[in-house]
Amino acid sequence: MAPDPLTPYGNRPMVTPIVNAVNYEYLSFEVLRQITDGEIDGYTYHRDDNPTVREVERKIAALEGAEDCVVCTSGMAACTMVYLTYLKVGDHLIIFHDTYGANYKVSLILERLGVEITWLNADEADKIGEHIRPTTRMIFLETPSNPLCKIIDIAAVRKAADAVTAMVVVDNTFATPYHQNPLTLGADLVVHSATKALGGHNDLMAGAIAGTKEHYNRLWFTRQAIGTTLDAYSAFLLDRGLKTFELRAKAIARSAQTVAEFLAEHTKVSRLSFPGLASHPDHAVAASQMHRGFGGMLAFDVGEDEEDAKRFIAALQTIYHAVSLGATESLICIPYLTTMLYLPPERRTTFGIGRNTVRLSIGIEPAEILIKDIKQALACVAQGVTLDG
Repeated sequence: MAPDPLTPYGNRPMVTPIVNAVNYEYLSFEVLRQITDGEIDGYTYHRDDNPTVREVERKIAALEGAEDCVVCTSGMAACTMVYLTYLKVGDHLIIFHDTYGANYKVSLILERLGVEITWLNADEADKIGEHIRPTTRMIFLETPSNPLCKIIDIAAVRKAADAVTAMVVVDNTFATPYHQNPLTLGADLVVHSATKALGGHNDLMAGAIAGTKEHYNRLWFTRQAIGTTLDAYSAFLLDRGLKTFELRAKAIARSAQTVAEFLAEHTKVSRLSFPGLASHPDHAVAASQMHRGFGGMLAFDVGEDEEDAKRFIAALQTIYHAVSLGATESLICIPYLTTMLYLPPERRTTFGIGRNTVRLSIGIEPAEILIKDIKQALACVAQGVTLDG
């Protein structure tokens, strides 16, 4: 039998090798049979599996306390794979408005396929039982939510879902497995945009779905069928990012708490949402289901209108005006103009987003540097200074 590509000489390399092979030579028909029957680990074709991808899947599964994990080409590919694997004509899906905006586009496709969808506000999660039907097959949620950092009680949703044995799927991208493990709280599956904190360096796109081995097998079938297997080089970058993930998550959470406490006292900031503040309406729930801090995401309103928010962002010198999150650099955006563009204008504001709402993703910069930058930018708002941003 050919040697394991990860240990080609019997001694394991310090970094996961990038195995770019699309296909593999079979040593015998018996080995081919054993691979295709699942009796032994082996590889035949990249769309089926890849040793570099498989290595990172095992590591993400361990972080989430899952039996296994399927990695794919993007966070939205992960969400779409979940929908396509478990929903069919006539099924009912409950999803929350306050989730990444691209889910709205996927929902239009699902509705064309005959799936019925109910959209709820995250602050209505405690009444979710009123919306569950006999045909409800899945509840999909993010907590903390994107972009308003609302908190949903995962265990309470699990209890409501049990009435009809519906699946509970949690997007854990904002929280990360450093702060929250939804599977231990009753979720069936955890999804990630691994592009974000797991990768952490703005240099790859990937998605991940963690759960039981049975779920892995079903999701693997979908991935193999539709061709969303991650390429080996991106898997290598993701593996590299995971090496520093916990260090980054710890530093980010510490800085985010400090920055949030500063913002809470500023007169030009309102509706600040950070689950680590006692003033957050769901702080108690967050404290019960999150650990080692509350992540690195904040949402708040700047000034009075969209122009104030633009003025604030244009004046920033350390924090980058960019979408995405969970990176080494601090990033900020106006969701109404970016991440929520997928939604019709009238739907962007129904669940609490304002035109002057900003989403801030804290990076690994020292908190004092970030506060200094934010402070001078808010001064520009107070003074009505107009900058070319």
